[in-house]
Amino acid sequence: METTLRGVGVSHGVAIGEVRHMGTAVLEPPAKQIPAEDAAREQGRARKAVEAVAADLIARGNLAGGEAQAVLEAQAMMAQDPELMADVERRIAVGSTAERAVYDAFAAYRALLAGAGEYLAGRVADLDDVRNRIVARLLGVPMPGVPDSDEPYVLIARDLAPADTALLDPTLVLGFVTEEGGPTSHSAILARALGVPAVVALPGAGELAEGTVIAVDGSTGEIFVEPSADKKAQLEAAAAQRKAALSASTGPGATSDGHKVPLLANVGGPADVPAAVEAGAEGVGLFRTEFLFLDDSKQAPSEEKQVEAYRQVLEAFPEGRVVVRVLDAGADKPLDFLTPADEPNPALGVRGLRSLLDHPDVLRTQLTALAKASEGLPVYLEVMAPMVADRTDARAFADACRAAGLRAKFGAMVEIPSAALRARSILQEVEFLSLGTNDLAQYTFAADRQVGAVSRLQDPWQPALLDLVALSAEAAKAEGKSCGVCGEAASDPLLACVLAGLGVTSLSMGAASIPYVRATLAKYTLAQCERAASAARATDTAEEARTAAQAVLSGE
Repeated sequence: METTLRGVGVSHGVAIGEVRHMGTAVLEPPAKQIPAEDAAREQGRARKAVEAVAADLIARGNLAGGEAQAVLEAQAMMAQDPELMADVERRIAVGSTAERAVYDAFAAYRALLAGAGEYLAGRVADLDDVRNRIVARLLGVPMPGVPDSDEPYVLIARDLAPADTALLDPTLVLGFVTEEGGPTSHSAILARALGVPAVVALPGAGELAEGTVIAVDGSTGEIFVEPSADKKAQLEAAAAQRKAALSASTGPGATSDGHKVPLLANVGGPADVPAAVEAGAEGVGLFRTEFLFLDDSKQAPSEEKQVEAYRQVLEAFPEGRVVVRVLDAGADKPLDFLTPADEPNPALGVRGLRSLLDHPDVLRTQLTALAKASEGLPVYLEVMAPMVADRTDARAFADACRAAGLRAKFGAMVEIPSAALRARSILQEVEFLSLGTNDLAQYTFAADRQVGAVSRLQDPWQPALLDLVALSAEAAKAEGKSCGVCGEAASDPLLACVLAGLGVTSLSMGAASIPYVRATLAKYTLAQCERAASAARATDTAEEARTAAQAVLSGE
C-alpha cells in the first residue's frame, strides 16, 4: 500500500528504485589485553592503519575534485590528529590492541565534540566514519560504504560520510535518503554537485526494508513507499517535463520581461570549472579557496602555488565575472597555523576574516597571488572577505586589498546578522555584498547547519532570513552597488525567483542547479517575482512562505 513520508529535499530530480542500505564496519572490536612486549608492534599497526586511511581519503578527494576534495582532505586531517594518535599509543602501552585503542580514543574525542555545542557536534558523523575506516582496516573487514550492486538502487543511510558521497556512481545510485543532515550539510552540497536526487532529515528512513520500491522527489522532500503505477507515471511525466524545460532554456539568466539576473557557479577549485562552463554559468559567484590550504594544515601554500591554481579558474571565464572568497578557516575547517586550539565554541570564535587579520602575512600572500594571477586577463575579478561583522572589518579588508596592489572590486560576505542590519554602513568601505545564506541562517537561528534535528531552522524560506536578504539588497540598491546570493538558497528555482524579487542582483549555486534556476526564472516577470517575495515575507513559517510564493507565481 502506498504511503508518503516527508523529509527535506536538497537536490532536484526524481528517483524510483529499490532500497539498499549503507554498509557499516564492525563498530566495536573485542576488548582483550596484549603482552607488554607486543605494544610496539600494535602501535606500529595503528600508525600504518591511520596513514593508510588518510591516504585513501586524500586519493578519493583527488578523484572527486572541487568541494568534495576540500571536505575529504579535512577528514584526512582528522584521522591524523596528533593528540588522537598520542591517546591511541598511550592506550596500547597499557595493554589495548590497536583496534580497541583506536575505538576507545575516538569514543573519548567523540564525547568531547558531542558536548562542545551544536556546531562541533555536527562533526561527529565525519569522526565516526574515520574511526570505522581505521578499525575496519585493522580488523581486516570490508570498509564501510555504498553496497555492491549490479542494478541501480536508492541508497538509504543514517548519514552519508563525505568519503562516500563524493564518489557515488550516478549510474547506479539513483538517489539517496538520510535520517540525519540538513539542507546545507556536506552531503546535501555534494549531492547537488553530482546532480543526484536527495532527501535528508527523514526520521525512520533506516526502517525502510531492503528491496522496498520507493520514489524520491528531491525537490519536494517527499518519499513515496511502494508507489502505485499511477504515481510512478505522474512523477516520471513531471520529471520529463522538467527535463524538456531545461533543454529549451539557454543563455543568460533573466526574467520573462528581460530583467537580467546573472547565474554564476560556486566552485571549490579548478576541478569544478568544466561542469560550470557546461551548465552555462556566466562566471563564478563563489570561488572557495580552502582547497589549497587543506593540503597541509601546518603551513600556508606558497604564493607560486596559489597563483597557478587561481589562474586556472580565471582563464576559464574570459570577459566573465569571478568572485573569489579569501580563506575561510576556523570552525569546521581548522588549520594548525591559523586556528586557535582551545576555543570553547569555534563557530563563534576566530574564523574567516578574523583569522586573517590576526595573520596578515597569510592574507597578504593570498591577495598578492590573486593580483598576479589576474594580470593580463580580461576577467572581471572580485574578491570578498568571509565573516564580516561591521564597517571596521570591511575597512580592514579593503585596506589590505589596496596594500597588496589588487586591481579588483572588494566585497563583503553577509553571513552575520549584524552585517545585514548595517549593510549600508559596510558598503561605505566595499563595492559589493554577497549573501552566504547557509551561515546567515545558522547565526540568525542559532541552528547548526550540520544537525538534522534543527533543519527546520536552516530552511532558507524562513521569513526572518528573507527579511535580512531584503535589508541587504535594499541597502545595496540605495548605494548603487550589487548584492548577490552565493549560499545554497540560490539553487532552489522557486526561491531564486523570490530572491530576484527581493532585489538580489545575481545568484550563484552548484553547476547542476543552474539549468533549473534559469528555466524557472524565465517563466515569470520581475513584477511577479516581487509580488511573490512580498507574499513570502508576510508569512510566519518557511512552509507558509513557500506556499504563498508558489500561489502568486502560479496565478492562484
